[in-house]
Amino acid sequence: MTRTAVILQHDPSIHLGNIGPVLVEHGYDLRIVDVTTEDVAAIDPAEADLVVVLGGEMGAYQTDEFPFLDREKDLLRARIGAQRPTLGVCLGAQLMAGALGERVYKGETMQIGYRRVEATDAGAESPIRHFDGVPVVEWHGDTFELPKEATLLASSSDYSNEAFAIGDFALAVQFHPEVTDEMHETWVSDGYNELDEHAIDPDAMRRDREVYSAAMQEASRRAFSEWLDGLPA
Repeated sequence: MTRTAVILQHDPSIHLGNIGPVLVEHGYDLRIVDVTTEDVAAIDPAEADLVVVLGGEMGAYQTDEFPFLDREKDLLRARIGAQRPTLGVCLGAQLMAGALGERVYKGETMQIGYRRVEATDAGAESPIRHFDGVPVVEWHGDTFELPKEATLLASSSDYSNEAFAIGDFALAVQFHPEVTDEMHETWVSDGYNELDEHAIDPDAMRRDREVYSAAMQEASRRAFSEWLDGLPA
């Protein structure tokens, strides 16, 4: 049986990555929506079997500059209220928190590179356990307050809210487990100004990729496969 996954994408270089093949293996037909040009308000919040909200360079609070963010939050609020399967990655996680009325804001540090996340007790019983102690790609300086409906699943040294779940139907991760080697190289190559600003050596990031990427790819495949298998019918 074919199911539909609507993918809300903010930038063509910040795409599904390694999550895409997992969705296809689980029988999902993928509909990519460029939220910068398509009308998110026209999407029925409850219709798709799954909605995935990807990352982006803007902040979830920059709604004056990027008005489509408010429409995304409206969709997410309705979808989560209907308990329909939803996955948020980085900006997507922040938009989920914002849709539920929580504050999203600029944090005290910029995280760029492979960092470890540690599962909470609840996370150790969830698909997020596959990332426990595995260095994963981080590329963000924003954070959010945990929604009251949510269960915290993972934290990092800089930010306490790295992953959360809402019931068995919604999952949000602040980090970027979807990043393939090709995506990572694009981000590093295109992000030289930002890397210079934070005194980060792009070649050191490439060396880290050689060391850490394979384990993250496997953790991502296992985690999202398990999560999809556990979604309510």
